[in-house]
Amino acid sequence: MRSSFHGGRERAGRRCGRWHAGRVTSPQVPQRPAVQSLPAYVPGARADLGRAHKLSSNENPFPPLPSVRDAVARAAGALNRYPDMFATELVEALAAKHHVEAGSIVAGCGSVAVLGHVLQGFCDAGDEVVHAWRSFEAYPILVQLQGAVSVPVPLTVDGRHDLPAMAAAVTERTRVMLVCSPNNPTGPAIGHAELLELLAAVPERVLVVLDEAYVEFVRSEDPIDSEQVLAAHPNVVVLRTFSKAYGLAALRVGYAVTHPDLARAVRTASTPFGVNHLAQVAAMASLEAEGELAERVEAVVAERERVAERLRAQGWGLPESQANFVWLPTADRTVDLASAAARQGVLVRPFAGEGMRISIGEAAANDRVLELTRAWGGA
Repeated sequence: MRSSFHGGRERAGRRCGRWHAGRVTSPQVPQRPAVQSLPAYVPGARADLGRAHKLSSNENPFPPLPSVRDAVARAAGALNRYPDMFATELVEALAAKHHVEAGSIVAGCGSVAVLGHVLQGFCDAGDEVVHAWRSFEAYPILVQLQGAVSVPVPLTVDGRHDLPAMAAAVTERTRVMLVCSPNNPTGPAIGHAELLELLAAVPERVLVVLDEAYVEFVRSEDPIDSEQVLAAHPNVVVLRTFSKAYGLAALRVGYAVTHPDLARAVRTASTPFGVNHLAQVAAMASLEAEGELAERVEAVVAERERVAERLRAQGWGLPESQANFVWLPTADRTVDLASAAARQGVLVRPFAGEGMRISIGEAAANDRVLELTRAWGGA
């Protein structure tokens, strides 16, 4: 016998004319216009790693260190308990690493989530956020979700931030500027002197967010000294992540380093218990094994340089990548070439009409990429 709940629900559905073969038609609850107009975030394609080389998500090609795996396995016995809400032990370790007080660190569920909390803490509806474009595709999505206005500034022809143009784009409505170095997806990094010039040109009322997701891979002649920048400029937030160099992409750990007063606002906007227990344990174990991880980073950098040199020899014009990926300016051929690569077991990240980002993977995967690009011919 049907329960009165199910019977009543079915009768109500028939009266409203919205039940069809046991299903409800689309609800009439209106969505926010900003949400309806947003492009969907496009993650790197998923793959059966036994059959394809996945070079679409800028992941670290190395598996977790044994010491990190062991720490996570031991911690798995406490999954019935909530994690430390503020990731206290991790925050204190990161404060020591960056030579700041613990109140200057805010940990979160990946640096993307932390950036979202930054925007929640400092942007109201209609406020402007200046950022380079093309840059990390989550930027305009997060900005619009907050009700703010995205102000994209085109990259230079060599895939770099146009810092003078970004400074010139600041208006009275500007609240935040996003600077991605190295830039995702093109790869170039901003120099320390360049950043200081930008900060001198931007009003101190504007929050400058320096997204350093790939900083560990930088080998430029004038790398940004973010500790020095933070000490001299209280309007700067530095974002870091454990997803790339540390190889913890599946566990989602990121953090912000900034002035304690700014950190307090970000922390207030943060999701409670945003960093799960296993993620906190893995991040701590990774910090303790930084020497081993640095060797892996050097291996990725060496492969990046090898791949870039070979691509240039094939005739490809590449931006100078300081990240764990390279950018091919394939323009109108992008989608077709990426599809052809997928059919041949290589997954890359295409940006239609512009180019493709190819993560640096194991040597065999990179060799397969070079075989494909040779057949495609240089840009």
